[in-house]
Amino acid sequence: MEVIKKIKSAEKEAQELVEQARAGVVKDAEEGRLDRVKAMSEAEQERKKALSGAVESARAEGLAEVEELKKQAEKDRESLRSETAGKMDKAAKKVMDYLKG
Repeated sequence: MEVIKKIKSAEKEAQELVEQARAGVVKDAEEGRLDRVKAMSEAEQERKKALSGAVESARAEGLAEVEELKKQAEKDRESLRSETAGKMDKAAKKVMDYLKG
């Protein structure tokens, strides 16, 4: 009888160990899942932050380029005006001379 009690006790302990191991595996799996969810969330936040920074940087560069192009266009217009001012006067004088006969 003593041997049967020991066997039953050993079976009970083995069953408890199996249950504890199963509970540990479930807990570890859940913790792993939560860690992955957290890591994915952090990665998504970093991606959004990087994207926002890139958009802002591109916007600033675009605005700076627009301003530079405006300055260059104004400079080109002034240059063209100064180059053609004398020619326009000469052309107007030739027309007037021609019309006067």
